[in-house]
Amino acid sequence: MHKTVFITGNSSGLGRALSERALELGWSVYGLSRRGCYGLSGDLHDIQCDLAEHSKITPALETMLLNVKHIDCVFLNAGVLGEIRELSQTPVESITKVMDVNVWANKIILDWLFNNDVHVEQTVAISSGVAVNPYRGWGAYSLSKGLFKELIQLYAMDFPETHFVSLVPGLVDTAMQAYLRDESIVSVEDFPSVQKFRDARGTDKMQTPTDVAELILKLVPKLRDFTSGSFVDIRKL
Repeated sequence: MHKTVFITGNSSGLGRALSERALELGWSVYGLSRRGCYGLSGDLHDIQCDLAEHSKITPALETMLLNVKHIDCVFLNAGVLGEIRELSQTPVESITKVMDVNVWANKIILDWLFNNDVHVEQTVAISSGVAVNPYRGWGAYSLSKGLFKELIQLYAMDFPETHFVSLVPGLVDTAMQAYLRDESIVSVEDFPSVQKFRDARGTDKMQTPTDVAELILKLVPKLRDFTSGSFVDIRKL
């Protein structure tokens, strides 16, 4: 069945893998990403847009989705990690930059869709386990993912005709993991939680973006079995 999906952060990692797999299925893909999604074939409509620059999001959506009135699934995938450091040593300005992408950009996108009468069947917000189980040093990211989870729950209340879920995809081998593996940037002695991410690479605990994207797209119909606004870990399905 032909579907229409909207994906943020689709220039690399999980977002690109979701785009690639959806296009292979013959779906229409609309995407926003900081670097742009190049090199894929199919019905792809993509605009380069840095979600940290909020003033550019609405014009991008107006251009790309002008004649789109129905989206089967919105994947709110884009996110930034921020620095791994003690929260007391993290400036508010640094936390704000993470919040701008991980939380407020998503609010702008959802508001535009609903205020412009785009019917959205499902919204899948790509979350993280740190939204409910934070690690020391992950302050900005944990705060943003926790608030993002609450945002999705609130929108589920406001828009009952759309099914919402926050989905934890497990460990995915992306640029974020590369940052965590860089010993010159992140010290395991200071932040022991990082070691498990380094140990997971090359094992079945950390999957490729392609494998996770394929699994997510297969599970999208099943996610509707959960109460709208639920927080779901893909590894427990």
